[in-house]
Amino acid sequence: MARAGLELPTFKGRPGWEFTDISELNLAAYQPVRSGEELSAAQAPELLFDPAAGELPEGVIVTSIEEAAREHAELLRRHVGTLVGEGDDVFVSLNDAGYRAGSFVYVPRGVALDAPISLKTVQAQAGTLLNQRTLVVLEEGAQAEVWEQYLSGEVELDGVFNVVTELIVGDGARLRYVCGQALSERSWIFGAQRAQVGRDGALDWVALGFGSARGHVRMETRLGGEGAEARVTGAYASHARQHIDFDTTQEHAAPNTTSDLAFRGVLQDRSTAVWKGNIIVDPGAQKTDAFQESRNLLLSKRAHADAIPGLEIQANDVRCTHAAAVAQVDPEQLFYLRSRGLRVEVAKRLVIEGFLAALVERFEEGPVREHLGEALERRLSLILG
Repeated sequence: MARAGLELPTFKGRPGWEFTDISELNLAAYQPVRSGEELSAAQAPELLFDPAAGELPEGVIVTSIEEAAREHAELLRRHVGTLVGEGDDVFVSLNDAGYRAGSFVYVPRGVALDAPISLKTVQAQAGTLLNQRTLVVLEEGAQAEVWEQYLSGEVELDGVFNVVTELIVGDGARLRYVCGQALSERSWIFGAQRAQVGRDGALDWVALGFGSARGHVRMETRLGGEGAEARVTGAYASHARQHIDFDTTQEHAAPNTTSDLAFRGVLQDRSTAVWKGNIIVDPGAQKTDAFQESRNLLLSKRAHADAIPGLEIQANDVRCTHAAAVAQVDPEQLFYLRSRGLRVEVAKRLVIEGFLAALVERFEEGPVREHLGEALERRLSLILG
């Protein structure tokens, strides 16, 4: 039973929860984090990424969601909750109920940032429920990069990390949002993340899922204005008995919109993962061009992955395609590399790195490619031992 009489989703009993069993979650055993002071003392084991910061132009706001409620109340009220509402599910309701950690980023019309904005939330105490809220608003013609990461203060910290994210990309604006979690592998994570992209706007969304023991994260993108485009890139690498669950949606609500989604996962030991994706084309959204793919590489015979693409098309002049694959390491590739004198461990590592390189190469040369490549390299070193 959840707090305030709200029922937790039943495994296989509610759409979206068909693959993630949370019957062992006892929310009453976790005390809600009630202030920022409970976060400040935490020391994260290691950052996922650390992009170089810069000066903020006049008018740009980067502050905590708590301070924004005091200092920018009208601006916050205008946007918060417009994409993710309390009735979405029990975890969103919990997020709305009390103190929330997190950040508010606002970039005014026509302002372009030269350096990325870096955000970080660290869960400091075991036995706590941390409600994390992020709101990013780019007004018309603005440009920004926002890098956010969720971490645990201790390697073995047992907690619940509950995320609500809203990304509002105005007409002609361009946002790159990189979000990664490397929580303790004893933690739970739940997320409701949604983006709205206006006319001729562009969103480049990157998600890294490395930590947590179990959970469920929704990533939903709505292309609400003509000419809007979105690219979504996801990577996860699991081991032991971890369970990763991503539920993605690309909704085309206007004509001449484009979306491109690619997820790749590497699974070791007895870990499991599910990606469930859906492309929705609303009535009248003609000339939609949408693609989604999920590919998983199993490093153990006990690892398991599900990749489930879906299409809901209500327009007749569109191009929507999808691809999904789950496979073991190709023995022919290993044989080829070993025939060139490489040890089996080295050959296997090269095959895995080549599999993930397709994701990294979706980005231009520079800091983004470098940081993502390094994060994936460190994670591989951990799960491969």
